[in-house]
Amino acid sequence: MAKIIVFNNDTDRMESYYRGESEPMPYNTNGTLKVKEFRGSSKSNILWTTKRTMQSWNSQRYIYGGPIPVGFAFKRPYEGGHGNQSQHYAGVAFDVGQRLSSTQRTRLYNSAVDSGVWTYVEEAT
Repeated sequence: MAKIIVFNNDTDRMESYYRGESEPMPYNTNGTLKVKEFRGSSKSNILWTTKRTMQSWNSQRYIYGGPIPVGFAFKRPYEGGHGNQSQHYAGVAFDVGQRLSSTQRTRLYNSAVDSGVWTYVEEAT
């Protein structure tokens, strides 16, 4: 069971939720993002994010129109990530598409850039 702290951008308040690994994240539409996907390999029992991040995920998932494999969206800096690169997975960014084909990844990338819901979309590789 994870404690999930969500900053609600609409009310400027923090909200707490308790969810099992197979349950959807708070503010998640149609169960497209489970707690275990959001957590990834983090060992933390306390996760955090924002309502706006979850709404952006919902929009991106709808725009893409299919499942988006999530490696993780939450890691504390000392839990690793991209080695010597930035550690930006503190609940407001997603490592996605690692198991997609090149064509699917390009489609996901283009839909993310075109969507306007993300501040930064890393270049497709």
